[in-house]
Amino acid sequence: MMTEKETATEKIITDAMANPSPAKSMGDPGITPLSPSHTQQNDTDQVPSGPSFVVVVAIDFGTTSSGYAYAFTKEPECIHTMRRWEGGDPGVSNQKTPTTILLTPDRKFHSFGYAARDFYHDLDPSESKHWLYLEKFKMKLHTTANLSIDTDLQAANGKRVKALDIFAYALAFFKEQALKELSDQTGGEFDNNDVRWVITVPAIWKMPAKQFMREAAYKSGLVSRENPEQLIISLEPEAASIYCRKLRLHQMVDLGTQTTQNGFSPTDNTGGGMTQVSPGQGDRYVVVDCGGGTVDLTVHQIRLPEGHLKELYKASGGPYGSIGIDYEFEKLLCRIFGQDFIDQFKVKRPAAWVDLMIAFESRKRAAAPDRTNPLNINLPFSFIDYYKKFRGHSVEHALRKSNVDFVKWSSQGMLRMSPDAMNSLFKPTIDHIIQHLTELFEKPEVSDIKFLFLVGGFAESPLLQQAVQNMLQGRSRIIIPHDVGLTILKGAVLFGLDPSIIKVRRSPLTYGVGVLNRFVEGKHPLEKLLVKDGTRWCTDVFDTFITADQSVALGEMVKRSYTPAKPSQQVIVIHVYCSEKESIGFISEPGVRKCGTLRLDVSGTESTAPRREIQTLMQFGDTEIRAMAVDVSTGRTVKASIDFLSH
Repeated sequence: MMTEKETATEKIITDAMANPSPAKSMGDPGITPLSPSHTQQNDTDQVPSGPSFVVVVAIDFGTTSSGYAYAFTKEPECIHTMRRWEGGDPGVSNQKTPTTILLTPDRKFHSFGYAARDFYHDLDPSESKHWLYLEKFKMKLHTTANLSIDTDLQAANGKRVKALDIFAYALAFFKEQALKELSDQTGGEFDNNDVRWVITVPAIWKMPAKQFMREAAYKSGLVSRENPEQLIISLEPEAASIYCRKLRLHQMVDLGTQTTQNGFSPTDNTGGGMTQVSPGQGDRYVVVDCGGGTVDLTVHQIRLPEGHLKELYKASGGPYGSIGIDYEFEKLLCRIFGQDFIDQFKVKRPAAWVDLMIAFESRKRAAAPDRTNPLNINLPFSFIDYYKKFRGHSVEHALRKSNVDFVKWSSQGMLRMSPDAMNSLFKPTIDHIIQHLTELFEKPEVSDIKFLFLVGGFAESPLLQQAVQNMLQGRSRIIIPHDVGLTILKGAVLFGLDPSIIKVRRSPLTYGVGVLNRFVEGKHPLEKLLVKDGTRWCTDVFDTFITADQSVALGEMVKRSYTPAKPSQQVIVIHVYCSEKESIGFISEPGVRKCGTLRLDVSGTESTAPRREIQTLMQFGDTEIRAMAVDVSTGRTVKASIDFLSH
């Protein structure tokens, strides 16, 4: 490499040319592989056991509802779910609280959950328009393509706030609640340093979203940057899988027999002569985690003797959670009352809109395949009132006039929906899930599946259960845990108590570094030719560390050796790239993006070897990926966590 000054002038020239080659425009010839190109080793002893914690607290930060659970490391069998919340809804069990947050007009945190919803609801409309109320905001992390620390969210009154602040406020709220409860339990001030925190995220989230959660945790004071291992980011379906594995007969419903298993005697032939309900040696099973925002599918196999889990196929799924039904309901209202009115009503009467969606929620839970009687949804008075002002005629008139014949007006001032109308709101979302499951079951890695576990709040829907049954046609047994909405929470606690339980994951992305190779005529494209000091290099070569969907053991290290392209280099810069594609030739290909940089200062040290060896290691573990570069002759090292958030 050249001196800093040369690099700077070179950089100016190349930038001016706006060369499409990333390496040339960065001006650092960088590194070239030392053969042998690659060693892979399982350094299991390198995974630090970390400090010992007194308690593990898991936070399930859901799209529609959230909660926490904990267990003391001395009694790992005993998982406590959080205390009951004030202000629960009729007909909805209160183990979790709605994921809603309220900020004061000057943007300070006010309340979370039922408390936020109720307080906002009781505000006078003239006041409430100044308060910032947010719900279902977690989906923004999934849907934002170029997520960054500065991504913002829109509150109900149309004002924008930083997503990072909102997530940090929510995590700070859970930290405070959990520590309060732990202090009451132990009869003294409970120290946050004694807690290992676990936050659950969907498996199909991209790396930036997972990293965003960790950034929010640092900002909230849940853990500090100095102790990253105090927080584990757990994948939701993986947590569910850990919990399902431990289920006993009486804790679940087998859809095949439609009975709650009581499990008095293991010889009772439940479900066609099969008594086994939790997966055993070598069993393969699918976990379908149906939440509010996303549906996640994972395929696991149990490896004995220790019963570790191995992921057989990379997590898949999509934004097909139960809020899809809410969107369909909103579209239906737009068809009846007009999009212009609905948009206006949401902004002008945000609290009444929230009320209407709560009313819809409880009816949504009453939908079932065999239902014959209509479902009534209460329209808030201000909806009826505001509509008359807006349109100059009544809601009743609008319903009569609309071409939606399966929604009627009842004399008690309610929307009356036929069961078919309600079922049609579920259809697009359920169709997506079934299509995804069908595709998954066609994959060769996904053969011979013994069980399918349906978990997550949406799994309680009889319509979804029936659709899954019809699709599977008895190929696998469908098992639904009793406390289906808490499955992830309890599994996340188990994961925090023993993170090594997941042994093998599939990498969602291909990772590698940008290197220079000797230019080979006829093999390398001419536009990649770079001549430096009489040596002909091919730039932008992608040297693969691990490919998408490859098995990765937890804590596995992949090690490569490189040498500076120019012996006199003072600073060695290694750029790490990632892509969803499996085979990549050059870092300039579409879909390849830079996700990390290692800068190793080698100035002031002379290497006796003819070629200085720079070892680069990537450790794939947790949901984070760590990278490290070592100057072998001096032992100097530099570490970096791969940064996926485009700052």
